[in-house]
Amino acid sequence: MKSIERGYIQVYTGDGKGKTTAALGLALRAAGAGFNVFIGQFLKAKTSSEYKALSRFKDLITIKAYGRKGLLKEVSPIDIKLARDGLEDSKRAILSNKYKLVILDEASVAVHLNLFPIEALLEVVLIKPPPLELVITGRYAHRRLIEIADLVTEMKEIKHYYKKGITGRRGIEY
Repeated sequence: MKSIERGYIQVYTGDGKGKTTAALGLALRAAGAGFNVFIGQFLKAKTSSEYKALSRFKDLITIKAYGRKGLLKEVSPIDIKLARDGLEDSKRAILSNKYKLVILDEASVAVHLNLFPIEALLEVVLIKPPPLELVITGRYAHRRLIEIADLVTEMKEIKHYYKKGITGRRGIEY
């Protein structure tokens, strides 16, 4: 009998830059190995440059956005519906046995903003089949998520050019 390689639960959190970038780097590595990848991006619309780049790998990488364009200043019923639909899509992706890697980008922020409760996210995380690698990104990772994760990386800001008034730049931040 062939043994099943175990996948782990990874969490990238903290106030520093690089959480999504690290997750997308892992997606690229997985695609390079021939693995299918699902990326669900919460609180984001299909406006980031990564959509163009990842479309070149559409045979291996599926990326879906569950948010509106622009920064979320106030939570609306539309934001809640988009996030909860995204969590359901992610659940289907996890259970499909099609993907080797699933990334729930900004899911920790979605919990923090009460777009869905931590219990809903944990339910999705805990149905992970053993061979699937699961990555959850975003600031404010809930302590219960951290407890069940196998790997937690905190991105810590030491210095950032935003504080000098530099705004997001195409191809670098979006």
